[in-house]
Amino acid sequence: MTNTQVTLVQLDNYGPWTVTPSPRREVDLQTMQSRLYADLSQAFGMRDGYVFFTRFDNMIAVSNGLDLEDHARVQESIRNRYPVTVSLSIGTGASPADALVEATAALQAQGSAQDADRREALLGQPIDEETRTDDDVQIAHFDVVDATGTYTDELDAYSSFVHIEQGYAALMQHMHDAHDSLSFFVGGDNIIAVCPDLTPADYEEAIEHVRDTAGVDIRVGVGHGVSPHDAGMGAKHALEDAREHETEVEVVPEP
Repeated sequence: MTNTQVTLVQLDNYGPWTVTPSPRREVDLQTMQSRLYADLSQAFGMRDGYVFFTRFDNMIAVSNGLDLEDHARVQESIRNRYPVTVSLSIGTGASPADALVEATAALQAQGSAQDADRREALLGQPIDEETRTDDDVQIAHFDVVDATGTYTDELDAYSSFVHIEQGYAALMQHMHDAHDSLSFFVGGDNIIAVCPDLTPADYEEAIEHVRDTAGVDIRVGVGHGVSPHDAGMGAKHALEDAREHETEVEVVPEP
């Protein structure tokens, strides 16, 4: 059984800040958001975690292995380098979706995202080190079958983007609604999903759903691990096997 630890990263009072004392240039906001995401990705990644940007003012980290002190250091680093601060809320559960619901509810109870009095909240409890196992995290790495030949080299860049985004949207919703998973577009034609303990048949069903709904063919490699990094690397290797063998689903055996 998986035991995922998720951290909700939310910028404090960000909306009001963007228009105080007057509306800030959009290019400056986009630049800051991208740099902030890059720094958060590096900070969690140095501790074997993953961060996904979602809406940029809200980001989601898979943080198995990070304790409260690690989270506090991330907050300190952002405070020292940016004109905004972040609140962090930790949730845990057998499914990533349940863990995120727990983390979100705790942060909402602490105060609104636009509450000037809520600053650098650090909520929740990480998974105890002694209860961590080698299969706590399940990562699925999807990509589009022959995206270059089907889209990139055949369609204009925007049309290619639309097709791949439609596939992503279909997969994201299906994996969440049917399997309590959290799926994220990570560039190119790649989607990473953080999942509970799913079977190959579950992934085959998801692939068929995307094909039927969006007309996009995808494949997946699945890995398990004690940390997001370990599970993610397993998924990458499994995806390479799927490409080589021209199969739809490849799963690295559990540790």
